[in-house]
Amino acid sequence: MNVSSPTPVNSEGRKAKTVLLASPRGFCAGVDRAIQIVEESVKKYGAPVYVRHEIVHNKHVVTRLEALGAIFVEELDECPDDRPVVFSAHGVPKSVPKAAAAREMNFLDATCPLVSKVHVEAERHHSNGKHILLIGHEGHPEVIGTMGQLAPGEITLIETEDDAHNYQPVDPDNLALVTQTTLSVDDTANLIEILQSRFPTLALPYKEDICYATTNRQAAVKAIAAECDLLLVIGSQTSSNSKRLVEVGQNIGADEAYLISSAESIDWDKVDSADTIGLSAGASAPEYLMDGVIAALRSRYEVSLREVEVTKEQVVFRLPRQLLPAAGTAA
Repeated sequence: MNVSSPTPVNSEGRKAKTVLLASPRGFCAGVDRAIQIVEESVKKYGAPVYVRHEIVHNKHVVTRLEALGAIFVEELDECPDDRPVVFSAHGVPKSVPKAAAAREMNFLDATCPLVSKVHVEAERHHSNGKHILLIGHEGHPEVIGTMGQLAPGEITLIETEDDAHNYQPVDPDNLALVTQTTLSVDDTANLIEILQSRFPTLALPYKEDICYATTNRQAAVKAIAAECDLLLVIGSQTSSNSKRLVEVGQNIGADEAYLISSAESIDWDKVDSADTIGLSAGASAPEYLMDGVIAALRSRYEVSLREVEVTKEQVVFRLPRQLLPAAGTAA
């Protein structure tokens, strides 16, 4: 970076900007599957289809699905018995499908399979007599869902380094660890290191709980951040994985890093003073929002776009069985 030198200007008087596009970015397989479940449910059952909690944390996605016939609610009590209800990609406590079954409701579970894997891990460790430690953010829907897989008190939330240092277990030799899937890889590694140093017999996940998409998007941001005067991450303020991308960019060396919801929320004064701009998007941000940001940049500047790809993603998750006939050969 050369922030002290004047920004180049072309013959038409437009400033030149280098834009580094992180790849992978945007929708992951779990988000894509969850959105498809709502879309296919509306096609099969007609409108309205109820969705408990935002299907994913992005208002643009939610608004589009509302236009198709989805009604978003926070609790099952807000849903009528005779209409389908979809559970969000973040997962739900066990009490929710149990209540839906008791009411003989038609419910479809859009929980990301990687979140479901964490649920299974927690139950398996519990059945083996271990107390579960969950690294995550208090109040996040995924954390609420994971903690709700077991009875109250069977899972302890570890959110900070202080939590990791100060936790006092009843039985230090019978502990197991699971994590929220959308955390910072680096921050989580630090918390795990603290816990392992205190509890050497701590049972770790068979495979890392932080999902492949979160890991890949953070790696892509790391690949561009040090070159950036400004890093813009497209995503919602309620999106954990999007916020982590901003933090990763700041930690790696981007001069400034911000979360934006779309092109409409760009701070043009900050863009104007940056020569090299990095762009990424959280796993719940649709690609058309990225297209809009690039178009907005090109409308003001001479943009040289360079994509920086760290890996290719080919993961696809199957739809629920009850939707497969309506979805044809969808997988």
